[in-house]
Parts: sequence; structure tokens; C-alpha cells
Amino acid sequence: MKEKFKLTALEKSWIGYDIGNSAFILLVTAIVPIYFNALTDAAGLTESQYFSYWGIATSIATLLVAFIGPICGTLADYKGFKKPLFTLCVMLGVLGCAALGAAHSWLSFLVIFVIAKVGFNSSLIFYDAMLPEATDDKRMDNVSATGYALGYIGSVIPFIVCLVLVLFAGSFGISTGTAMAIAFLITAGWWVLLTLPLLKRYRQVSFVEPEAHPFVDSFRRLGTTLGKVKQEKHIFLYLLAFFFFIDGVYTIISMATTYGQSLGLDSTGLLLALLVTQIVAFPFSILFGRLSAKYDTGLLIKVCILCYTGISVFAMFLFHLWQFWLLAVLVGMFQGGVQAMSRSYLGKIIPPENSGEFFGLMDICGKGADAMGPALVAMVTSLMGERTVTVFGMRLQGQNLGVGFLTLLFVIGYILFCKADKLNKARLTKV
Repeated sequence: MKEKFKLTALEKSWIGYDIGNSAFILLVTAIVPIYFNALTDAAGLTESQYFSYWGIATSIATLLVAFIGPICGTLADYKGFKKPLFTLCVMLGVLGCAALGAAHSWLSFLVIFVIAKVGFNSSLIFYDAMLPEATDDKRMDNVSATGYALGYIGSVIPFIVCLVLVLFAGSFGISTGTAMAIAFLITAGWWVLLTLPLLKRYRQVSFVEPEAHPFVDSFRRLGTTLGKVKQEKHIFLYLLAFFFFIDGVYTIISMATTYGQSLGLDSTGLLLALLVTQIVAFPFSILFGRLSAKYDTGLLIKVCILCYTGISVFAMFLFHLWQFWLLAVLVGMFQGGVQAMSRSYLGKIIPPENSGEFFGLMDICGKGADAMGPALVAMVTSLMGERTVTVFGMRLQGQNLGVGFLTLLFVIGYILFCKADKLNKARLTKV
């Protein structure tokens, strides 16, 4: 009889951070764009301007992290650096999240949002680099997938509280602005609470001895790591593939609500649909973790990329709320799988003592992609303005066309990943 998969105390603590930070992402994905839309409406901005500005802010946040990510990752590999830097980034994100409720103009809100997003994204560099130390190669896929799965379902708890608070603010005798401020505080508190067990239990066991000038020397080590990546073609191609396919994934996640809002879809319906995404993502993330024990991780990633290609084509022709609901279900089926498998795939092909460096490079690919996707959609939307084009007999707006470009990114990512996976398998055969 097959032994039941049980998590260790450290693995549980590591997964706990997935649960904690996912509340922030769900809030940012679902409620925050609607609140930002209200701020832009009050300022007299058009729907196209609202959509473009949100995309630009998202891109700025991710570009900043893409710039500092590799350096942070390199510093994290030094003995005693990983946990303090992780803590610093978490606090930046938490404080930024809490401060969002104090912003009363669309511009100040975007500035604070960028700060909070930078803190959140930076913390993930160190968090992901902890994975090879929190578990072993054989359990990595399952632990990573479980993290995403519980993150999705766990984030629903504070989200429902925040959603009820915002939707029924009048019944509680408070304004929508006050309700949002409280929602930001609840999310920040949840984030901190679920982070504490990891801070208590985690100990850095794989490291590089610190240099006399760690910050300066981190640039030298980064150069060495880039040289390693260049020599290890399977890692290089994987990171390049990741850049393209995760671009589409992150763009769909970060701009789903904004996209629906710009098309004039019902706000409450959008929020409930995204709640469905989280609920669907929970069992399917678990499923991908279980499938990883039976099927090759590379194969599972390929399946996810192909499915996302179809999702992006479908999203291009989205006009009605029921279509958005269907999109939410489809995204939930493959979102956790592609993210979890991508994270563990890299963890298994890199040396653990250099995990920070390589996950820092992965982060620059992910965040660079995350910046490119929203910027691309925003650019196409801005260029189109209020004009429409007819495709297959359907009148498409700039938003629709921008989303359609994501299909190409998935196709490129799939081709590159197939090449990387082939090289990796050939390498393992020789060992």
C-alpha cells in the first residue's frame, strides 16, 4: 500500500507563506481594480485611460523587481542573508498593502500600489529560493503544488470577509472607502500572521560564505551565474521559455478584472467569477502535484501551456459575463499547475547552494515578462482608443486585440520549453 503523503513542519511553514501572500494577490486581482476604477471615474478618466494606467503601474512594479531581483537573489545565497532580506521585503509589501486605504486619489493610490507590489514580488525571490532547503527533490513537485493549492483556497477566507464588507458597506453603516481601508488592513494582517511560522522555523542550510564586501561581490557572482547559465543550455532555454509562457499567465491573472471592467461587465459578477477561479484552482493544483508522481514534470508543463494558448484565444472574443465565468474556470484548472511545476522544475535542475541566484534569474524572467504583458495590452488598447476592428464577423475593441497577442507568447514559450526539456533529459541520461 502506497504511503500517504505527509508534510513536515518546515514544509507546512513554507506553504503557509503561500496562503498568506495569496490573500494580497486575490485582493489586487479582484477588488483593487474595481476600486481604482471608481477613483478614475471620480477624476473624469475614460475606461481606456483606466485600463492603460493600471497596466502601466503593474509594469513599473514588475520592472523594478526585475531590475533588483538578480542582485537580491545573489545576496540571498550568502550565509545569514536570506531570512533578513525576506523579512524586509515582506514588511514593505505588508505596510504598502495597509497604506492603500489612506490613498484618496488615483495617482497616489497607484504609487502606493507599486510600492506594495514591489515588496510582494521581491519577497517571492527569497521564498522560492527556500524551496530546495524546505524539502527534497522527490517531494518538491508535490510540496510546490500543495503550496499553490492551499494558497488559492486559503486566500478565499480573508477575501470573502473583505468582499462582504465592501459590497455591503452601507448595511454596516460605513462608506465604501472606509470598507476598502479595513479590507486592506485585514489582508495585511492575514499576510503577516501566515508568515510568522516560516520565519520561526526556516534556517538557511545551503549557502555561500560571505565576502568582505557582499553587495559589491554579488555583482561578480551574478556575472559568474550568468556564465553558468550560458554554459548550461538547458537552463538558459528553460528560463527563456519561462519568460514567454509565464508572461501570458501573469497578464491574465493581474488584468482579468481590469479587462472585464473595461468591457463594461458587471462588477459583482466579475468578483464572484474570480472567487470561482480560486476554488477551482485548489483541487486542480493538488491534482497536478499528485500527477507529478506518475507523469514527467516537463509533460505536465507542456499540457498547461497548450491549454493556456486556447484560453488566450477564447479571451480575445470575450464579450459577455458568462464567457468571463467560463474563462475563470478554465484559468483555475491550469493556473496553479503551471506555476507550481515551473517553480519545482527549476529547483530540480539547479545546485541548491546557488538557489537564490538562479531563482533571482527566474524572477527577472518572470517579472520582465509580467511587465511586458500588461504593457503590451496597454499599448494596443491606447493605440486603438475607442476604435474597433472586425475579426471573424465580430467587432473587437483594443482590449480584445491586446489579449489576443498573448497567444503568440504561449506558442513561443511552448516551442522553447520543448527544446529545453529535451536537452535536460539528454543531460540526465549521460549522468
